[in-house]
Amino acid sequence: MRPRSTENRDLPPGMYRRKRTRKNGKVWVGYYYRDRAGKEIPLGTDLVQAKLKWADFEAKATPTELKTMKGIFDEYLLKIIPGKAARTQKDNIYELKQLRAVFDSAPIDAITPAMIAQYRDSRSAKTRANREIALLSHVFNTAREWGLTIRDNPCLGVRKNKEIPRDFYANETVWQAVYEEAPPELKDAMDLAYLTGQRPSDVLSMRKDDMEGIYLLVSQGKTGKRLRIVLEANGVRNSLGLLLDRIMRYTSQHLSPFFIVNEHCKRMSWPMLRNRWADAREAARVKAELEKKPDLANRIAQFQFRDIRPKAASEINDLSEASVLLGHSKEGITERVYRRVGAIAKPSKG
Repeated sequence: MRPRSTENRDLPPGMYRRKRTRKNGKVWVGYYYRDRAGKEIPLGTDLVQAKLKWADFEAKATPTELKTMKGIFDEYLLKIIPGKAARTQKDNIYELKQLRAVFDSAPIDAITPAMIAQYRDSRSAKTRANREIALLSHVFNTAREWGLTIRDNPCLGVRKNKEIPRDFYANETVWQAVYEEAPPELKDAMDLAYLTGQRPSDVLSMRKDDMEGIYLLVSQGKTGKRLRIVLEANGVRNSLGLLLDRIMRYTSQHLSPFFIVNEHCKRMSWPMLRNRWADAREAARVKAELEKKPDLANRIAQFQFRDIRPKAASEINDLSEASVLLGHSKEGITERVYRRVGAIAKPSKG
């Protein structure tokens, strides 16, 4: 028998891959099964489905590597995660790492709800455990679609850890204390984050060419949701419009298309912003300590850049408007997670 080529050694016996470079430069990969008579039968271009077809031709069970979670995790990482938003990909890769440490060697049909519950209880990061179980549930559903199991998803019905949303609210005193210590580029980032109500990564991604007429166009990196935030009304610029006009003026001589840039007019990265934030917050905290204001110093120390988004949501009176600005499909999410001050109420008697 002719020995197998190196590029086919990872495939089951009798299965081969063929590669062709197309005119556009892309490489096409197809899989084939060679039966005992030497006839080649096409199995398609999807490796998972090709292996399942190979198993049918060989009258064998599903290939061993696709019976264990390791093989399924590998396929999920290769086929599913790349289609998600960048931030979700990053989170999923970390979550898979945690799941792999426990479930990699387990056969998919051997995993039970009790094992999922044990995993949940063993994780010290309770909120993170919920996210990991949610990902594991999707992996199982995907494996079912691929035909790798016919069993019910063992994650269904497993109780999640109770989550307590962060409730820190940066009032005007805390905000102003940090703002006064911030360099100009950090002030711009704080103002833009507050006026748009967007996530830090989306704020740093905003560009001058996102301005279209009276709107700032926003595409949220996490959800892919698109927004048009109004910059003026009746020909008069609002606070956001004035801020962007000011940024446009003093960066007009520089090539960067981004609104938030450093002192050298280079795009501001998250580590750059985080370092500037930490320095300004620490300076504000020390100042409050020197002024004998320990309570204020403690609240300043708790203030995170990500708290600006819920601050914006909390200071919009209309819940539906806040939900639209934040890009939420349900007002309940805005109310439960991002509104960190109570509703405005009138006393029982005027």
